[in-house]
Amino acid sequence: MNEATQPQPHPHKGRTGLVRLAWALRHSLAGFAAALRHESAFRQEALLAVLLLPAAFVVARGWVEFALLTGSVLLVLITELLNSAVEAAIDRISPERHELSKRAKDMGSAAVLLALLWCVLVWGMALWERWG
Repeated sequence: MNEATQPQPHPHKGRTGLVRLAWALRHSLAGFAAALRHESAFRQEALLAVLLLPAAFVVARGWVEFALLTGSVLLVLITELLNSAVEAAIDRISPERHELSKRAKDMGSAAVLLALLWCVLVWGMALWERWG
């Protein structure tokens, strides 16, 4: 292979230490901003998280319950971010309908549904145990 055809290293892969962490944080915050700006489902779930995360301090009777309550909410947000990333990548590849694209989007949606059901189950059980 001559130099012209040899793959060039990605310019950002050489960052290390605090510089790398700063760039990673910058990209992560850009991801949050993009999700809030472009994804209505993420906005709704983020609003729910703003309400539920502080409520976990009141509902939880110990650190394990607190971890389950907050973890279930964070799982919904994480899953929604990943689902949105899959959808954006598929839409970038091609706007035409394709069975594999549909399957990938449906699977992402199913993952979000499972995370939401888990969150409802955990919160429901905790609320029932606390005040039921």
